[in-house]
Amino acid sequence: MSSTHDDIRLLVAEVVEASKLPTKSRTANVKPTVANLTSLLYERGVLPDVLDDLVNLITKPSHLDQASLSAIVRNLYPATQVSANVTLRIVSCLGHGKIKPSLPLQAALLRWLIIVYHVLESPQILSQAYPVLFNMLDTAVTRPHLTHLLALITRRKHVRPFRIQSLLNLSRKTGNDPGLIGLLRVFKEYYPEVIVGDAVRGKASAFKHPDLQWRQRLDEIQESHLQETLESISRPHDGFRVHRPITRSQRNKLIPLVHTSHANEDSITLEEVENTAGFVKNLEKIELPSQLVAVLADPLLQKLIQLRPSEDSDQRIANWLNSALQDVLDGDADESLLFDVLDVLKEYVVSAKKLPSLLLNFFARFLPMWNGAGRRDTMFEILSYVPLLEFPELYKHIFKPLESATLDNTPDSQLALLSLYTNVLHHWTVILQSSDIIPLNANAAISSLVSHVNILALTLIQTSPTVATCSAILEFYEQNARLVSHDVLKHHIRIELPLPSLVYILLFSNSLSIVSRLCDILACYRKGFDIAMQTKARQDGSNQINTATYSRAYVDLYNGFLMDICNCYWRGHAFSNSDTNALGCMVPRKLVPVLTKYVSSVDNTFSLETLFGLSYSPVLCLQSIQVVRELENAAVDRGELIRNQHAGPVTQSSLTRLSTSGGINLSWKDYRVDVLATLSASDLAGITEILKNTMKVVKTLMEGKSTQTSTQ
Repeated sequence: MSSTHDDIRLLVAEVVEASKLPTKSRTANVKPTVANLTSLLYERGVLPDVLDDLVNLITKPSHLDQASLSAIVRNLYPATQVSANVTLRIVSCLGHGKIKPSLPLQAALLRWLIIVYHVLESPQILSQAYPVLFNMLDTAVTRPHLTHLLALITRRKHVRPFRIQSLLNLSRKTGNDPGLIGLLRVFKEYYPEVIVGDAVRGKASAFKHPDLQWRQRLDEIQESHLQETLESISRPHDGFRVHRPITRSQRNKLIPLVHTSHANEDSITLEEVENTAGFVKNLEKIELPSQLVAVLADPLLQKLIQLRPSEDSDQRIANWLNSALQDVLDGDADESLLFDVLDVLKEYVVSAKKLPSLLLNFFARFLPMWNGAGRRDTMFEILSYVPLLEFPELYKHIFKPLESATLDNTPDSQLALLSLYTNVLHHWTVILQSSDIIPLNANAAISSLVSHVNILALTLIQTSPTVATCSAILEFYEQNARLVSHDVLKHHIRIELPLPSLVYILLFSNSLSIVSRLCDILACYRKGFDIAMQTKARQDGSNQINTATYSRAYVDLYNGFLMDICNCYWRGHAFSNSDTNALGCMVPRKLVPVLTKYVSSVDNTFSLETLFGLSYSPVLCLQSIQVVRELENAAVDRGELIRNQHAGPVTQSSLTRLSTSGGINLSWKDYRVDVLATLSASDLAGITEILKNTMKVVKTLMEGKSTQTSTQ
């Protein structure tokens, strides 16, 4: 990129030097150099410093011929924003005089300003120069482009009685010049009661874009330059000015631009807002535009609607969407048009971080008729921002039709739906965390959502029992755990446990990460249950969680999960149901003796009860023996004589034999504590946390280990 722009700089320097000499005094013809320059400008665009040099060349007197100057203007593609200095220099070169550029060249420069208006660094300079530009309207050659430029920059403050009168007089003299009539119509938008209808009759200019292909090439050059310089592909739009694109894609043409009709002298319109200060100052006085659906594509209008919400605003948007749907149903529009509208709606919803309740009626009409084809991702992203309402009603009218349309008995469709529900739960969590008062329906809505996802998750893990599926399922429950462990929300939102079958399928996953995450989720629930058991039931209509929230059987089920995990990983009683609340991992009792016999037949040193402990578990055995290896290596580093290494797996009796046969002296207690500490240090703290939260002896041992480590 730099070499090409260096070539452009060299060519510009040659042309500038040649422009200082008359044609006959030059040693070489400058036209081939100009041709090479314009070709490179079309290919790569021009950087700011070179643009300054070229604008100087064009606007100042020189010996360069008009054809060459015009060719340079036609290929003046800025690779970045156009500086305020360039804009001011072009404005100052306009008008009559010997040192001014020719009128056709001035017209070309005005045309260039119109095309690059959206990339001007400081468009307010044109607003400040409004009187200068307006007073040049009597020049016929530059008038068409000048009226177009004035139409772009006109605001209420520019519309004055003397200018209205001047335009009316000039329009009569020029036989109702189309450009002047078009500018008068812009003036009329601000003062409809001053400019009567007769004054703007005639063939008015629509101020069409001067050159769409030129603008398209400019966009390509700027995008390429931004990519090559590792900047953002799309420059952020100024959120405190009305968005006025010169060209619009077919999709965005569906959404009207911001336009306020019937404005009066005392009103403030969005079109007049130029910056943050103006927006804040007039926030309460700004009138809503005529077509409020423009909010879907205009950032400034979005801010106004968010700061001044009203049901009327949402209703107007909903009416427009329903009208678009009706056009498709009546055959007056193609279905693709409706999805184009939904794409724009998605951008609005994602920006506003909410889907207004009134828009749900549109989806309640559309989803039962939808066959699931088309842009599912767009639909899912919009619906992930549904408001916090009663889930049974949402499911009946929104999610059930959505499931019918999109579920096709494949894991991918089920995963997409699970991701949607995870995003819905995240959105509802954000709503609740930012609320001063917890809505009364929050607990029931979230409990119903989790209960529904429980069935979906169990179906999904049976359909596709992969690590990726398990991870997606745990993302949902992790989101739920964050909600029910929140300092405020844990007093209001009930803990909805996963189905027991799902818990045990995840517990015996072949991924340590999955097992750790499951244990971490169950450990988080422990605090919520403890708070509920310590809170007495109140009869004042409070929605706080208390002892009456959970039945004894429900709490016993949760305690059963904890006891089974402790029996597997610490107590060496896997699949036992003899302890209080233990469920035996829900393995049928008749199957336990069969499994015990089978394990012994594989290796008579194996025991079913200890097969899922820290030493033998398929997901923990590697970490466990590595802990022993590290301790042995550390002993060697300290100069100790280690004649015998542990072969693994580690048991209490094997550690005793090891210490008497020349190995390290390691107790069974210290070994297990070291394994748990290593897991925690490896971001796999779930098993450690659930054992600490369930068994006081483990908590005491781990705290002692932590104290010992900190004092060393």
